[in-house]
Amino acid sequence: MKAVHFGAGNIGRGFIGHMLSASDYEVCFVARNPKKISMLQRRKEYPITLANSDQDTTIVNNVTAINIGEQDRVAEHIASADLITTAVGVSALEDIAQPIAKGIYLRMKQRNPAPLHIIACENAIGGSTRLKKRIYPLLDEQTRAKAERYIAFPNAAVDRIVPAQDHQDPLQVTVEPFYEWVVHRQALLDGFKKIKGVHYVDSLEPYIERKMFTVNTGHCVAAYFGYFEGFKTIRQVMSHKPLRAKIRHVMEETGAMLIQKHGFDPQKHNKYIDTILERFANPNLTDQVTRVGRSPLRKLSPYDRLVRPALQASEFGIDIPHLTSAMAAAMLFNDERDEEAMKLQHMIREDGVSAFIREHMGIPDAHPVHGQIVARYEDIKGHKEATILT
Repeated sequence: MKAVHFGAGNIGRGFIGHMLSASDYEVCFVARNPKKISMLQRRKEYPITLANSDQDTTIVNNVTAINIGEQDRVAEHIASADLITTAVGVSALEDIAQPIAKGIYLRMKQRNPAPLHIIACENAIGGSTRLKKRIYPLLDEQTRAKAERYIAFPNAAVDRIVPAQDHQDPLQVTVEPFYEWVVHRQALLDGFKKIKGVHYVDSLEPYIERKMFTVNTGHCVAAYFGYFEGFKTIRQVMSHKPLRAKIRHVMEETGAMLIQKHGFDPQKHNKYIDTILERFANPNLTDQVTRVGRSPLRKLSPYDRLVRPALQASEFGIDIPHLTSAMAAAMLFNDERDEEAMKLQHMIREDGVSAFIREHMGIPDAHPVHGQIVARYEDIKGHKEATILT
């Protein structure tokens, strides 16, 4: 079985590529970094290390790589592949649509009747559907009709913390022991070879939202609260009991919404929160606050990890003082090395806080959450020496 994976970064190698190789897929990474591509082509393997006390290391083999610029070669691999996966970041899905479309054209031209599954493993709701919407306009009507019969785009939820890396070997990657990869079973075509360790479910939205609004929300909240207090790493933030309590309060607020919306068992969800907090506090992981908090404009967009759960919680009548405080803290994130952070601060200086919340976050002035965020923002900004929320 052959898999083509777009993105040879830390998630691609440390999570998706590892699981595919362990399920006996031949994995071809489509990447941009010439050095990594050359090393993967030459070595056909790389090590991954677990962030545990023993630093257990596994060799991932049966891999290679090609440059995304070699679109004819990429198309040839797609034409004969059984599976395509991505870990490029949701904003980069548009960049890979063209080479995938070329591969689909060639596949249909060669009349390959085998099913092809394309799974976007991104931090986004409906990532595979988003990718499909970018690919299909690039296909003619006849090719689209054929593709609908033989190609599926199952949505997925993925979860594994992979911090910034510092290894002598550029291919080595350190990952946390925990992982979760959930795939929408009903979107699979006959003949799909299951991937070991993947959880297949009939209803994906509860798993995606549980992950997005617990793990992703909690992680970025730890970064924004920690940045405001002057901490450098997530581990330092999690060692500070008052901040850890605030992060938990945010996750409890999003959890109350998830419990009402999806019918999760409250005790089980609280244990899930406990597990996530322990993952953030892993003593064998060192992750910079600025890395986790980067790209605040994306994280403050209407359908992402902060605004979306806040608006849904409001619809259920759930109070969210800690979540609105976290959004205010995100709006004060001003790391000079982060282009989005600098753009965010410019937008607020030029148009004001209320306009930013309305125009960028998509929360109307009359919405109760709008006023709460403004109040939290003004309180935090005006009292930098005080705690964010007690």
